[in-house]
Amino acid sequence: MNILKEILDKINNYKTLEDKLNFLDKNVQGKIVFSTSFGFEDQVITHAIFSQNLKNVDTFTLDTGRVFPETYTTWNKTELKYQQKIKAFYPPTSELENFIDNNGINPFYDSVELRKECCFIRKVIPLNRALKDADVWITGLRAEQSNNRHEMSEIEFDESRNLYKFNPLIHFTKEDCFEYLKNNRVPYNPLHDKGFISIGCAPCTRAINEGEDFRAGRWWWEDETKKECGLHSK
Repeated sequence: MNILKEILDKINNYKTLEDKLNFLDKNVQGKIVFSTSFGFEDQVITHAIFSQNLKNVDTFTLDTGRVFPETYTTWNKTELKYQQKIKAFYPPTSELENFIDNNGINPFYDSVELRKECCFIRKVIPLNRALKDADVWITGLRAEQSNNRHEMSEIEFDESRNLYKFNPLIHFTKEDCFEYLKNNRVPYNPLHDKGFISIGCAPCTRAINEGEDFRAGRWWWEDETKKECGLHSK
């Protein structure tokens, strides 16, 4: 890990997103993975990876079974544009069936505990499979996404998963991201044009009004301090 940390520290020598990812691809000997949910941040990173045809970065997504039709459309358009496949990881069938049998199809509205259990089955379990043996996890986290993320760095060590997280967009604004998408003609989820900023599962996502916080459209019935699904600790 010390050798890997020394390599990752050199990323600061590069200015552009493309150069940083290219450096990562060429110099890290371990397993590099990128998780996309097809939101606008992830589409920025996807373009930087696929347009450079980076061979050592494995791109995957978590298909929870409850995402919007528009998300599947964006997924398809992305694969067609770049002629690259995005691997899907799914929730464990038995756990999901038991959860629904015991609690109903939409129990996440009833309590924070049930919502987090749903997230754990649909997201965390498949994510842990996807991150198995990974050394570097590339994310689309940005500081302005939530108050909890303001103190995050571009490179962080995730002790719970024993890997490094590379957050190349941590200092990007929403405007930076959309300018990048426009300049590079990158497909993005059309829900973003309808007021949806953070897009997750359909039952748990709504459009936000002008002036509302970025995360207001996710689990809007819950207390603001509890709005995490377990994928990231911040």
